[in-house]
Amino acid sequence: MMMALGMFVFMRQTLPFQTMQRDAEYRWPSNGRVGKRDAFQFLGPGDEKVTLSGALFPELTGGKMSMLTLNRMAEEGRAWPLLSGTGMIYGMFVITNISETGSVFFSDGSPRRIDFTLTLARVDPSLAKVYGDIGEQAKVLIGKAGEAATKVTGMLGAG
Repeated sequence: MMMALGMFVFMRQTLPFQTMQRDAEYRWPSNGRVGKRDAFQFLGPGDEKVTLSGALFPELTGGKMSMLTLNRMAEEGRAWPLLSGTGMIYGMFVITNISETGSVFFSDGSPRRIDFTLTLARVDPSLAKVYGDIGEQAKVLIGKAGEAATKVTGMLGAG
């Protein structure tokens, strides 16, 4: 697995991308001052985009069905979690653009090569908002584990 967008897995059999570009903006507006350099203030993160591009060879890799699946995902208008094959969580992304170009055609008109570009935009405010407070999740899990241990101990003592 190279990457996953929701339940769609990027790999050789589906949509193997050859390049991945990630652009993250950070907002630093300036305020002009007389006789001095502008003053800058950090307002936080701005837009984040991921662009995946590559070439499909339907005889060897994924083809039209993979592209069709991504088009259907985009038409749903939903945000999807983006995860790398190494386990890195990028956040929640929407598909903003899908571009494909067919070339070197078979006699039936289907392309032997499909060049594609997929553009994603991050829509979650932060990973903490997406997954919640990990500390709170840990407290809940520890509490449930303690309750389960008490029940098991009670059942063993009653037997």
